[in-house]
Amino acid sequence: MGVSLTRAAQWTTTSSGTEKLEFTPMNESLLKEILSFVEQFSSQHLQEAEHVFEEPLQWNTTLVASDFKTDYDISDTGVQSHKKDGEGNALLQLSPPLIYVRSFSQLSKIVNLANEKNLEEVRVCLEENRDPLLKILGPNLANMKGEHIGTDVLCLEDKGKEKDRVKHSDVKVRLFHLLTNMDKKLINKLLEELSEQVQLDPTAVKNEIDMLKQCIERDEKVLKSIHYTSEYEFPNGCRAPLWRQAHGDMCYLVIEPYDTENLYITCSNTGVFLNGGIKQMVEESGYKQKSEVYKDLVTLLKSRFPHFAENINKQDFAVKELPSIEKSHYVESVDGDGEGEPPSISERQENNVDEKLRQKHTPIKAGGEKKYEPCPRWKNLGLMPPCGMAEKKKSSKSSVEKTSGEVQNKKFGLEAKTKMKADFSMSSLQGHVSSQKTKTPARPMPLELFSESSSESDEEEEQAERRPETNTDLPAEYWQIQKLVKYLKGGDQTATVLILCAMMDFNLMQETCQLAIRDVGGLEVLINLLDTDEVKCKIGSLKILRKISDNVQIRRTIVDIGGLQSIVKILESPHKDLKALAAETIANVARFRRARRAVRQYSGIKKLVKLLDCVPNLANLTTNQERDADVARCGALALWSCSKSTKNKEAIRKAGGIPLLGRLLKSPHENMLIPVVGTLQECASEESYRTAIQTEGMVKDLVKNLSRDNDELQMHCASAIFKCAEDKQTRDLVCKYKGLQPLVSLLGKVNNKQLLAAATGAIWKCSISMENVAKFQEYRALETLVGLLIDEPEEVLVNVVGALGEFAQISANKVTIRKCGGIKPLVNLLTGTNQALLVNVTKAVGACATDKENMVIIDQLDGVRLVWSLLKNSSADVQSSAAWALCPCIKNAKDAGEMVRSLVGGLELIVNLLKSTNNEVLASICAAIAKIAKDKENLAVLTDHGVVPLLAKLTNTSDDRLRCHLAEAIGHCCTWGGNRTSFGDAGAVAPLVHYLKSKDSAVQQSTAMALYQLSKDPNNCITMHEKGVVKPLIQIMSSNDEMLQEAAAGCVRNIRLLATANRKARLFH
Repeated sequence: MGVSLTRAAQWTTTSSGTEKLEFTPMNESLLKEILSFVEQFSSQHLQEAEHVFEEPLQWNTTLVASDFKTDYDISDTGVQSHKKDGEGNALLQLSPPLIYVRSFSQLSKIVNLANEKNLEEVRVCLEENRDPLLKILGPNLANMKGEHIGTDVLCLEDKGKEKDRVKHSDVKVRLFHLLTNMDKKLINKLLEELSEQVQLDPTAVKNEIDMLKQCIERDEKVLKSIHYTSEYEFPNGCRAPLWRQAHGDMCYLVIEPYDTENLYITCSNTGVFLNGGIKQMVEESGYKQKSEVYKDLVTLLKSRFPHFAENINKQDFAVKELPSIEKSHYVESVDGDGEGEPPSISERQENNVDEKLRQKHTPIKAGGEKKYEPCPRWKNLGLMPPCGMAEKKKSSKSSVEKTSGEVQNKKFGLEAKTKMKADFSMSSLQGHVSSQKTKTPARPMPLELFSESSSESDEEEEQAERRPETNTDLPAEYWQIQKLVKYLKGGDQTATVLILCAMMDFNLMQETCQLAIRDVGGLEVLINLLDTDEVKCKIGSLKILRKISDNVQIRRTIVDIGGLQSIVKILESPHKDLKALAAETIANVARFRRARRAVRQYSGIKKLVKLLDCVPNLANLTTNQERDADVARCGALALWSCSKSTKNKEAIRKAGGIPLLGRLLKSPHENMLIPVVGTLQECASEESYRTAIQTEGMVKDLVKNLSRDNDELQMHCASAIFKCAEDKQTRDLVCKYKGLQPLVSLLGKVNNKQLLAAATGAIWKCSISMENVAKFQEYRALETLVGLLIDEPEEVLVNVVGALGEFAQISANKVTIRKCGGIKPLVNLLTGTNQALLVNVTKAVGACATDKENMVIIDQLDGVRLVWSLLKNSSADVQSSAAWALCPCIKNAKDAGEMVRSLVGGLELIVNLLKSTNNEVLASICAAIAKIAKDKENLAVLTDHGVVPLLAKLTNTSDDRLRCHLAEAIGHCCTWGGNRTSFGDAGAVAPLVHYLKSKDSAVQQSTAMALYQLSKDPNNCITMHEKGVVKPLIQIMSSNDEMLQEAAAGCVRNIRLLATANRKARLFH
């Protein structure tokens, strides 16, 4: 479990930076073997199973306290095993969801308890304990080689000279050998599985097809015919469309045999198989696999046609394993040095799409043919794609160009003018040479693991490339641009500038033109030009990169070849135009996570923040100051793209970006304000930024810009307010600077859904303050919000309903919602699946249900049943919100008892939720039980479902909110049968006495009432007296709350009556 995990297992990194095991057949096999080993370990190795780990293995488990039976101490807070180590630590400790395990015997029990989820438990355990051997054996043994173990153990024995210590060391060594043997077994099994996999390449397939054609010419009885579906061959030997090459397909064949129908065959790098019938390269459904995969074409044909098998053996056709067929050894050997580790499936697919167009050429010898090889960088990384991409038309249509195989260092000068030809040699792809040095195009970034947390997913990383399938689909501009790029590689300074100008005359925003530059290696040349000393060349290169980097594939390629390093370096240039262009290019490229990480790695964040430092007075600018302001605008654009990363947000803050952004926020120019506000609203998800926006006086500027006639700017300002208005001081500032009315006016822009979502979100958060709600009422915001409950996207509805929930805290607004017809659409939204929306809807329905007329409508619309059904939702937030909403519904229903009983299984569902581990869910369920228990029949049903022991089990909590509603529920449940006695027997009385020490008056009130009900049982009175309940009750009796006074006095009276009765009994006897 050491080497197999670090080298054989396939890991992937999530958006939050944590590493997870991929869901692949190899990992599945690995996990099953480890599971089997752990399950059988206790029965096969008794002493080793009881050995205590050096450090506990810990992970987030799916097990709960109720899953454990005997041999464990089960409490409200968790579970502990009876068995402990020498220091008194339990060998198993569960504090949901965290579990700590210190021996294999406990591990075996866990996988048995997990049942069908045991494989998932093993997966999570290994993910959260990347080096289990280190924790099990400690660093001394975990890092030793097997041959040294005996010597070290002897040393331990000599030093210890204690039988227990010697025995402990012996068990530890045996455990070490068991684990290392298991490790080797896992590695060997995976190697055996992988050794059966083969990979074909286009050369092997082509040779086999040519040999079959020769056999057909010699003897027509073998096959009638064999031919490709496409006559066009790419330079890499593939004939499949480019988008299928990304899946490993190389070509498609149609074979006409003698004794059956035609076969349609796919030749892939994983083998040969039948497809759905590809006659042309436009029938997408035909690519599906219809048979098992064979190692080569002849093997497939032999298995299908007895006639072919009989005749092919007569031919001189010895089917051998071609030299180009390679075994797929992705797993490292145990003693490997770390190279050759397999890329994940997604990485291999991405690199196939990414790199198949960027291949370097070897020098062409006289009379020879051009040969194509993948870029050396991808060789070093072990990511050589099986298929490439056409870089020019078929060689049969044009003569082969002769060129020198020598790599030359070209310089800008007169001598290079004579060499401005379509020279496509090795030197051309190794980069454009500056006046001082030759620079290679691909500078790979260090292969470090950088964790990254981002607010957006990287869809760009997974998008497949959409390209024309044959060169006949490409427009003339494609070939013209490629020709210019070839000239660019060999031209001098003057020629380079002219060629760059000519390239800019094309529509570089068109995808075909963008990819034409990449296909012929133009990106490497453009990046290399950034390291020259010629400003004009740099400007021309950046202008092109700025435009073409709008393409997803181009962005990724720039990062792959290390281009961001050169672009970031230009940010320190003294030329303002260069800095502005570089920043704009970064703004385009940094739209996915790897690029944002690279910008930060190359210290780009600090350099971009420095660009923001321009003149403070942005109203009246000189020409030079305008250029400075434009540089700042471009810097803000780049920071906007980079700010989607949490780490970049922190880097911007540390670099001093917040005050500079605040200063730019006062600009009168909208093109400056949009990226500045965009950056601020993106960063406002962090508390440090929200505080800074408040303290730096930016709220006033955000409110001011809400009134500008620019939808995009208004959207970003509203979004920033939405995120910042969680804080009361910010809400007060928005009101102070008269920002509420502009927000309401934005509700009229119903066609702009993004703006509408931002505006409703800001209104929602601002309405948390009741003073703001009163202002919103003046602007008739409530009526407008109710009108938005229908036919709006979920991102708008979440905010609208959230705002209505806040508005409904005022009684008059509940009536307004009803009169505007808002109750029915609110109830209809209860059937949705969006969890954020359900939380807000249940809150709004619950708030409206406090009005009895509203409750009648909710009941008629079957709203109570819909709310109750949400208790089954998997989200704890939805469950708690639904339970809180049920409380006013039950309280204000006309016949609440009958309504609750009509919900089949409803009471059982409520009781079962008392097993939840979420305090908010427990508090809300207790509050609902307190309302339900007021009906005697319902209380009887609750008692039958076991509500008493479950409530008693919760009494050890320290959460005041839960204590308040729990005590209330216990008090109401005491009124049925022997529940008072049952609560006493379950140990609920003593913890309740401690509730009286709480500083929360609501907790004291509900506790006093519960104790009063419990005190009607003599045994409970004795327990209360023993726990010292009388003194705090006497203090509570001085409260101004009459109900609290009566409850406390009643409890003391019951205790006193019992004491008096006992005294009389003793005197009588």
